[in-house]
Amino acid sequence: MISVFASSGQEPLFTIANKLPVPELVVTEWAIIFVIAAFAYLATRKMERVPRGFQNALEMVVEWTHDFFGGMMTKAVAKKWMPILTTFFLFILVSNYSGLIPGASTVTGYKVPTADWNVTATLAVTVFLSVQVAGFREHGMGYFGNFIKPMPLMLPLNLLEEVVRPLSLTLRLFGNVFGEETIIAFLLMMAPFFVPMPIMALGLITGAIQAIVFTILAASYIGAATGEGH
Repeated sequence: MISVFASSGQEPLFTIANKLPVPELVVTEWAIIFVIAAFAYLATRKMERVPRGFQNALEMVVEWTHDFFGGMMTKAVAKKWMPILTTFFLFILVSNYSGLIPGASTVTGYKVPTADWNVTATLAVTVFLSVQVAGFREHGMGYFGNFIKPMPLMLPLNLLEEVVRPLSLTLRLFGNVFGEETIIAFLLMMAPFFVPMPIMALGLITGAIQAIVFTILAASYIGAATGEGH
């Protein structure tokens, strides 16, 4: 899930064919995507009826996300959209936790993806588009008729609500992760070993919470768009 805004305002780490600039942010995203893809490959290359190892771990993640986030929509809708919701959760979780790796910030080409608004905005726009597609697939053109309910005069407010959602998702995730990264970096300068440890330990909890909250909101938006009352 590469940010479509990632090249704006960032110095490229290197270029491809002397034409395509690749900033640090994209390199870190590639690394995270590779880790998730490698884990998925190892978990599914030799599927067994009684899961174990990587397969067992992946099935636990998939079942948990399906039970937890899928409860906000019908089973039919959940079956269609849980893959992307699970991807959101895993990508944000791994991205958040990548900022807790000791010494990672000193590695050339490293930048926590979710601490950059380019990535959080891209994720939020993806959620926005997914909601519209999900609503249209379930209700057809009737989905767009809901923007003028309960009366046509509500159209501006209903459209504003749809636009504010991705902005809210962007700023919430970006602000939390960026603030945490800034505090840790500041404390590392003051006391490199001891002071940041409690903050990093807390980051294990907040990193998971941020991934859960983002995915819950995405699931609730899709559930609302596809529900009978929409």
